[in-house]
Amino acid sequence: MILGPNGSGKSSLLKIFSGETKNYIGDIEYENKNIRLIQTLELAKRRAVLSQQPHLQFPLLVHEVIMMGRYPHFNFNPSKEDERICDEVINTLKLGGFRNRDYTTLSGGEKQRVQYARVLAQIWESKEEMRFLFLDEPLNNLDIKYQKEFLDIAKLFLNKQTTIIAIIHDINLAIRYADELHFMKEGRLIASGKSSSLLSEELINDVFEIDSKILKTDEMDFPVIVLK
Repeated sequence: MILGPNGSGKSSLLKIFSGETKNYIGDIEYENKNIRLIQTLELAKRRAVLSQQPHLQFPLLVHEVIMMGRYPHFNFNPSKEDERICDEVINTLKLGGFRNRDYTTLSGGEKQRVQYARVLAQIWESKEEMRFLFLDEPLNNLDIKYQKEFLDIAKLFLNKQTTIIAIIHDINLAIRYADELHFMKEGRLIASGKSSSLLSEELINDVFEIDSKILKTDEMDFPVIVLK
């Protein structure tokens, strides 16, 4: 998970990693293959991106929006396999009650869950290749219950040959769910590593310019950061 104040370059870095922009210096490789050499369709089968505010103004049904994630995998009509995958995703995210709803009538949080289903459907199954899921502030508009559900599903997805890179603002959620934390400020990477060895009150102050305190007891599985 990537953390940092607004304007620190987090989203720009994610766009470089995901191949959404070519305006950078250096190399990005997916399993030792330069991303610049990967065809767009091939890339779409291996990586999915959930942007901050995906816009969709057309009155599509929810299951049609989720099927959009399968577009890279068929030419004209979805196969039974594509239909099965979308059904699995809908069931996993508990979206069965929204299946035939007009997407444009949903609340912000409901739309976010549908968009999450769309990107999961895009890379739901692997053919012995690593998959990459990029999430740019994915918890926007979600209440606490669905924030936890969202991250729990992401954690399960890691067991299916998937690397997930997410931008998140809630440090305490990042501590709980991330395998690695990366802090950015003013376009630079400030610190990277496991939260257990990386976190300090000095680091939080340096990155976010706030005073905080790290709490940890024997009864707590994870440390908690509170503001002073």
